[in-house]
Formats: sequence, C-alpha cells, structure tokens
Amino acid sequence: MSESKNMHDKKREHPAEKTRLHPSNRHRERYDFSILIKSLPSLASFVTPNRYGDDSIDFADPKAVRALNAALLTHYYGISHWQIPEGYLCPPIPGRADYIHHMATFLSQKNFGKIPKGDKVIVLDIGIGASCIYPIIGSKEYGWSFIGSDVDADAIASAQTIIDQNEIIKDKVELRLQTSSTNIFKNIINRNEYIDFTICNPPFHASVEDAQSGTLRKLKNLSNIKSPTPVLNFGGQESELIYEGGEEQFVQYMIHESKHFESQVCWFSTLISKQSNLRRAELALNKIGAAETRVIPMGQGNKTSRILTWTFMKPNQLKEWS
Repeated sequence: MSESKNMHDKKREHPAEKTRLHPSNRHRERYDFSILIKSLPSLASFVTPNRYGDDSIDFADPKAVRALNAALLTHYYGISHWQIPEGYLCPPIPGRADYIHHMATFLSQKNFGKIPKGDKVIVLDIGIGASCIYPIIGSKEYGWSFIGSDVDADAIASAQTIIDQNEIIKDKVELRLQTSSTNIFKNIINRNEYIDFTICNPPFHASVEDAQSGTLRKLKNLSNIKSPTPVLNFGGQESELIYEGGEEQFVQYMIHESKHFESQVCWFSTLISKQSNLRRAELALNKIGAAETRVIPMGQGNKTSRILTWTFMKPNQLKEWS
C-alpha cells in the first residue's frame, strides 16, 4: 500500500463547526451519533465507522438517510412520530433549517431588528411534501403557523399523519391540496387571506433523464461507486423533483403568479440552486414591478445555494405590516 494511500485513509481532522450554516442552526456541529441513537435506537443498525474511523451512515442508502432524519427530528425538534412513504423526498435537515433561520433573520431586518415570532406569523410552504419538514422546524424554532400546499394527495396525507401524531405541531399546520398542476398560489391562497411570507424548494430537474443523471453524480460523490440503476438516496417523487422547464421555468411561473397576490403576501421567497436561474428571475421581477428584491446566500459543505425574496409592497406598506 502506498504512502499516499495510508495518508488518505488516516483519520481526518474536522472543524468544530460547519461555519457555512446559519449561526442559529442547531446542526452546525458534527452529528453525535451516540446521542441520536439514544433518541432513536433503530438508527444504531445504520451507523458504522467510515473509512476515516468516524461514526457515520451510508448516505447512499435511503433507509439510513430516513433513519437519520427521524433521529434528528426527535432529538432536536420533539417529533416523536415521523415516517414518510417509501420513495418520497427525505430532505436533509440542516439545509432546510438554514432556509428557516435565514428568513427569520431577514424578517428581523424589516421589523426593527426583532424576529417576528408566534402563531400569528403565517407562512405558506409551497410543496410541503410528505415530510412536513419546514413547518416542523419553523414552529419549533419560532412558533410560526404554516399553510402547506402540494399537488400530490399522498404527500398531503403523509404530512397530515405526521401533524396528527405530534402535539407540538398539531394546531400549527393547515394542509391544502393544489388541484391544478399549472398553478402555484391560485387555489391555495384564499380571498381576504394574508400571508407573512412564502417558502419553496422548487423542482430542480427538467426531465426524468436529467434527474437520473444528477442522482448518478451524487451517488458517485458519496460512495465513489458507479451504478447503472440509480436509487435516490434522499428519495423523491416525480412531482417533487421534475417540472417541465426545470427550476427556471417553475420560478418564472411563481414570479408571474405572485403579482396577483401582491396585497395579500408580504414577502415571497424561493430557493434558487443555479446562479444562471437567479439572473433570469431578477429580470422577471424587475419586469413585473417588484418593489424590492433581496438575495440571501446559503452554503452547506461544498454546496452553494441562495434564497430569492421579493415584495410588491412599498416601504410605508411594509412598515404598516410590521
């Protein structure tokens, strides 16, 4: 065995914190699997030393990823019952928490430096999915109330089961099925209903082939194994991952439709994964007359993303809303 191989397999030195995550994020430190296993004993069967001698899981294994998520939600957010149907998106908790905390910080900047908390703050989660992740984090950290929409009835049913089984979010989340595959806010925001802000993790891929190609790249990075039949380690139904035209087109539709609710929503927001899509989104917002836009950078590991926020309200309207 070569000296370089020996050096490569030696135990790594890890930073004390994941400094790219938001300062309020509970997941800045490395996972303490001994604590997580106490919260969810079934996680133990998935934990083994990795090539560097650190306790870890196989992040290419969907069952292991679901077990880790369940443990994190139990330990940090008080969720005692959390299961999602096989094949549905199992989002990474640290990144989802970052979105919530960045929005809280952003809102504080518009609210005299104070984060708005409590159940009177209404958040609309576009594409809540089967996991109900954003409402779990947002209600635990800030006491916010949520409306969750999705085009998938089975995802709505799964999220409702999670809500019903956990007292901590039982009265904090209302679910609404989007019956139109072409609408985003229409059919969801009711007349004379007011939303403090919206969040969204838009479908990333434009086709099944694109999704499979992305999965192969991710699995190769995780395990350095080439597989002709990719398995989505974080899961995901077609409606969660794929939209004709991909992320760019979805965000364009969202921006266009948001104009119709300019007096009912204080701030709109969405994740943008591709820098090229951000520029096109900003041009679209300028064209339809957004009063203010803001880009909030996010980072997790080697991955860079950003939140795009916008409003149609003038400064005096924003002050009155606050």
